Amino acid sequence: MADTIRAAHYFKIETLDRPGEFARTLGVLREAGLNLLAFTGFPRGRRDQLDFVVSDPGPFKAAAKRAKWRIKGPKICFVVQGEDRPGAIAALLIPLAAARINITAIDAVCAGEGRYGALFWVKPRDVKKAAKVLGVRA
Repeated sequence: MADTIRAAHYFKIETLDRPGEFARTLGVLREAGLNLLAFTGFPRGRRDQLDFVVSDPGPFKAAAKRAKWRIKGPKICFVVQGEDRPGAIAALLIPLAAARINITAIDAVCAGEGRYGALFWVKPRDVKKAAKVLGVRA
């Protein structure tokens, strides 16, 4: 089975860095019936940054507005899914490196049952170039 790569919209918010904030925030989206492509959260100074990768920006923006979140975005990241194998991520990144595209961040995980998934980000000025190298629409 071939890997699938797609460009996706993501939004980010900042929250307080305290117990329960991730759960509270994700609960808002659950109550709105939203299913995310991906979610990542990490510390940023004294706060936390939460990134939400969505398949459709409209419902996310509506839920964020109801929750009175200050969102930034949409921006573009890349979502990869495929058959797990040694060097899968290296094979993905080598053509980007050859095109002199810098990866600003990446998260990859074994999804079980022989599958893996990854998210990666490039600078906004490199999104179209990366999409072209990967053969996807941005």
